[in-house]
Amino acid sequence: AAKVQAAVAAGVTPILCVGETLEQREAGTTDAVVTKQVTQSLAQLENKNAAIVLAYEPVWAIGTGKNCEAAEANRVCGLIRNTLVEVLGTDIAQSTRILYGGSVKPTNSSELFSLSDIDGALIGGASLVASDFHAIGMSAKTPAACSV
Repeated sequence: AAKVQAAVAAGVTPILCVGETLEQREAGTTDAVVTKQVTQSLAQLENKNAAIVLAYEPVWAIGTGKNCEAAEANRVCGLIRNTLVEVLGTDIAQSTRILYGGSVKPTNSSELFSLSDIDGALIGGASLVASDFHAIGMSAKTPAACSV
């Protein structure tokens, strides 16, 4: 929350990454963990109209080659948007970009980008291979969905 507040105060658009560990996922607490992370990070935000980007990045998928099933990633991104409605209001929730990050590759990017609640992606290791990064960018809904 303090880092988000500091970034906003400095005129920087923060990317707030939220996500659960493998243990939390296996325990069935993904929704509670993600909701708590979003709420605690944004509830005390002084400038409720500040530009903020959120990303669902399950900890267990970072750099592991494992990715969240596309339908589940979309569901959690929808949960994040619904939490934003509660914390910041409908208008802000609808205008906030929600990304998915966690082993996004050319083989899964089209499916991820085709889903209703995923607005784009955080690209990790695949950004180090120009052809992979290009393929991911080309599969985006719009060029803006592929942010560098």
